[in-house]
Amino acid sequence: MQKQLFAAALALGLTAAPLVALASDSNTVILDVHHAGCVLCGPIIKSSLQHVPGVNSVAVSQPNGMADVTATIAYDPAKTTPTKLIKIVTDRGYPAEVMQ
Repeated sequence: MQKQLFAAALALGLTAAPLVALASDSNTVILDVHHAGCVLCGPIIKSSLQHVPGVNSVAVSQPNGMADVTATIAYDPAKTTPTKLIKIVTDRGYPAEVMQ
């Protein structure tokens, strides 16, 4: 019984180790993205950011139902920066800034 518990704990530890390493190499930035009032704007912004090298995840929401969108991006600071992320969405026609 103890061997089975030890094996299960070891397997769980080996599975979780890469997730912990990924989390420690990641920063998060929240962008306030403007002029994104249409139904396709959110998905376009999300897709644009997901294709940036170093971006680990993107969540896009429209909290107040207005034309601004909030984009929460987890990224590897060794591969990209908030300035590059802002440039990507601004070049798509959606001016953005880091949310304070």
